[in-house]
Amino acid sequence: MRKPAVFGLLLSIFLVGCATNPVTGKRDFILVSGQQEVAMGKQNYAPMLQSQGGAYDVDPELTKYVQSVGGKLAAVAAEDAPLPYEFTVLNNSAPNAWALPGGKIAINRGLLTEMNSEAELAAVLGHEIVHAAARHTAKQMTKGMLMQGLVVGTAIATNDSSYGDLAVGGASVAAGLITQKYGRSAELESDKYGMRYMSKAGYDPQGAVALQETFVRLSEGRNQDWLSGLFASHPPSQERVNANRKTASRLPSGGTMGTDRFQLAMQKTRDVEPAYEAYDEGRKALAEKKTDEALALANKALDLFPNEAHFHALRGDVRLVNDQFDMAVTNYSRAISRRSSFFYYHLQRGLAKHELGQQDAAIADLENSLQLLPTAPAHYTLGTIKEDRGQSSAAVEHYRAVAKSGGDYGKAAAGRLARLELPSQPGNYIGHRCDVGSNGRLIVSVRNDAAVAVRDVQVSIDYTDDAGRAQQLRRNVGGRLEPGEVASADTGLGPYTGTDCPVSVTAARVAD
Repeated sequence: MRKPAVFGLLLSIFLVGCATNPVTGKRDFILVSGQQEVAMGKQNYAPMLQSQGGAYDVDPELTKYVQSVGGKLAAVAAEDAPLPYEFTVLNNSAPNAWALPGGKIAINRGLLTEMNSEAELAAVLGHEIVHAAARHTAKQMTKGMLMQGLVVGTAIATNDSSYGDLAVGGASVAAGLITQKYGRSAELESDKYGMRYMSKAGYDPQGAVALQETFVRLSEGRNQDWLSGLFASHPPSQERVNANRKTASRLPSGGTMGTDRFQLAMQKTRDVEPAYEAYDEGRKALAEKKTDEALALANKALDLFPNEAHFHALRGDVRLVNDQFDMAVTNYSRAISRRSSFFYYHLQRGLAKHELGQQDAAIADLENSLQLLPTAPAHYTLGTIKEDRGQSSAAVEHYRAVAKSGGDYGKAAAGRLARLELPSQPGNYIGHRCDVGSNGRLIVSVRNDAAVAVRDVQVSIDYTDDAGRAQQLRRNVGGRLEPGEVASADTGLGPYTGTDCPVSVTAARVAD
């Protein structure tokens, strides 16, 4: 491309990308439209809520309270950025809050328990509102696009919850929007303008100062697991405390702290906090394969608060690990009876029923889980069931959804996919190239790109003989090839100029 053309392209991109920040009034360079941001938030909000533990629905009054506080702030922010703001409390003990593009905002139960006043809650929600209103995620995405050669895309990437580790496809992409670090300037900007919003909404901006002081204190005394939520993407610092003090000094005095209202709204959640602490300890024990301890902690949590579905699911997970599949099904059914809208209970019950040989019932549960959140275990297990039933096409679709996700399920799915497709589509799994040998003849090399070992790789070479007639030569290349292994063969054809590669892979078999 000539230099004037390149300059013209860059100029057009610059003109299209220049936008006024609706919060600060400054000019920003953003290659993602406001409509795209709203669409991304709308598309990814539901799967993000699923992957982060689901809605905290056992205390609906608390959610209404948080939404009322968020609504006051959103009304102020709408003067700058009239987005479709939405607020949800998540059933997650990590101290975290996040915003998707377009104003979709969530705050974890675990962060609420660290607060002392409504003003502190307003500070968190105001901060997240500014991330959305000031288009911080869009700016981060633009940087990524430029680093990738101006390839514009709206795909986004998972999360601070173990549930999210299961997600595949589009559902696994959204978490990158909430785990990315916005950078020092964006955090200070969100603090500053978030405090302005909370002040206009009638809150004492000193709540934001107190909140950051609490975060700094907590960050000095908590372990890394606890810090992996909010503080990973919104790192606290004395600089932010000082900046908030400065901002507060410039805002009108007065405003409410709302301490009593907040404590009243939090009463039920604080009452059951010991149950969630036992549950979190039980999850940790199960991850460490301490099943007896995990079961005891699950039972403790249930004794304290029998209506929480997560606690029944933990008991089911212990039974599943211990191969007590009938009991696991009972536990997951109890979880579903209390919260049918969470993917995990359907997924786990489907896996337990699969182990019991109840395949029709397993299919129903696994498909229900996929409707809520696409996951690797659900797709892989459905693939195995369909394959066992001779429904190869359906199995292939499930395996494809998992094969590139990595991890144990991804590797297993890639292997099964290769076994199903390799005989009919060898060229999709065996790469090839042509080279000029030292004797001037055509050398064909093949590489096993499949996830399993292969053998009997055959290539077909099209050539023209000395009489000018089109001919075809078939050659076997290599013996057994492990994944990634390369083999070469001298075709005996020449002289070869290297200007083209008249070779195709026509056959290969999975090695036993």
